[in-house]
Amino acid sequence: MNKLNLKLIKEGLKLTLINLVILFIFLELGSLAFYFIKNKQFFYTREKSEDYQDLGINLEGVRVRAESIVERLHPFFGFVQKPGPDFRPGFKYNNYGFITPYDYPFEKTNENQIIVGVFGGSVASNYTIFEVKNNLLEQAIRQMPGYKDKEVIILSFAVGGYKQPQQLLILNYMLARGQKFDLIINIDGFNEVALSNLNNERQLDLAMPSPAHIEPLTGLANNSLSDKALKTLLEIKENKEELGDGLERLQDCQLASCNAVMSVYVETLVKNYRENLQKFERYRNRPLDDDQESVVFFYNQDEVLPDAVFFEQVADYWVKTSLLMHQVAAANNIPYFHFFQPNQYWQTNRKFSEAEKKIALNEVSPYKKGVTIGYPLLLERIDELKANNVNIFNAVNIFDQISEPVYKDNCCHYNAKGEEIFSTYIGRSIVEKLTGKPFENKTQD
Repeated sequence: MNKLNLKLIKEGLKLTLINLVILFIFLELGSLAFYFIKNKQFFYTREKSEDYQDLGINLEGVRVRAESIVERLHPFFGFVQKPGPDFRPGFKYNNYGFITPYDYPFEKTNENQIIVGVFGGSVASNYTIFEVKNNLLEQAIRQMPGYKDKEVIILSFAVGGYKQPQQLLILNYMLARGQKFDLIINIDGFNEVALSNLNNERQLDLAMPSPAHIEPLTGLANNSLSDKALKTLLEIKENKEELGDGLERLQDCQLASCNAVMSVYVETLVKNYRENLQKFERYRNRPLDDDQESVVFFYNQDEVLPDAVFFEQVADYWVKTSLLMHQVAAANNIPYFHFFQPNQYWQTNRKFSEAEKKIALNEVSPYKKGVTIGYPLLLERIDELKANNVNIFNAVNIFDQISEPVYKDNCCHYNAKGEEIFSTYIGRSIVEKLTGKPFENKTQD
């Protein structure tokens, strides 16, 4: 009887082991197929990288093993990013708080270099990152006669949330600090209407920085964080430690099944981190008590202005600040190019797929109203800027003939395809203006 039981146990263990092996094989094969579909390469022969970004996890906005509150109040710019590392290889938050490979003022290392300063908000910042990686502007400029061997140096002076007059102020400040430019690009329009609308709702003068970005920082400066904000801050710290460990383990995976499981785990950690960060933004934006005095001064307006009045002021201000940037650039013999950015909440002839609608459109977006009311007013003023010799380009229709997705969120940002189209448009527009001829895409030897 004992021998029979022992035999049954052995057979049961053997069968269990065989099933586990078969299960592992199927799991590994499925993971290999998933990895190939996602990354277009085989897991075992993949190119290994030390860069977390190459692991296929969207880490935008995540500073792994670094501080989560990266913005700092700035006496002239409103706010900047704290200098430090960035998750993208070759980039950092430089000595002035801009995402770039370079510290400022940047000086040419040879006469073949062309220094391009880019101003604006997060769309402008993303443009500079894409350009540094892909050099589309350089490729376009090299097709100009006499520019075949030129090296384009892209300098970012853009930060998420910036709106006029921040571009104007930063341009003047950097020129005063000795920064040289061969060409200036200003990318704006969205923040000027979408974020300025929040200024009006908070009775904050439209020339003041975006309240969504500046008020949380003044809350920190005033030491007015709530208990909920402090608790969430601790949770964010724990999230980041777990995320750093998870990314290291994902990087060390030797099996495709390990990679699949760890990828899901890490993506969950990233999701938790972002949710806690959003909670913290809400909690730390608590207004001051009536008897508490702020150490930061803002210009306020007496009341919330009617939309018709306020957005006309926004349009006037947008025209004035761009004209002033043009005049400052012209006084320093620098060509100035202004690009009015496309946005999903401004209706054109573009057809959104159902999949892209889920990504790009939010009926209750806090930005939709500003774009719907403000964009037509700004578009009406483009001819006025042109009449004053401003090189301004209306890019709102550049995605109209594109069927595949170009937006990556329901705010204003473009995916890789959208960035490529936008960067190509900017490069060609600049070359056509400088040469006075239609752009020809010639192959360079």
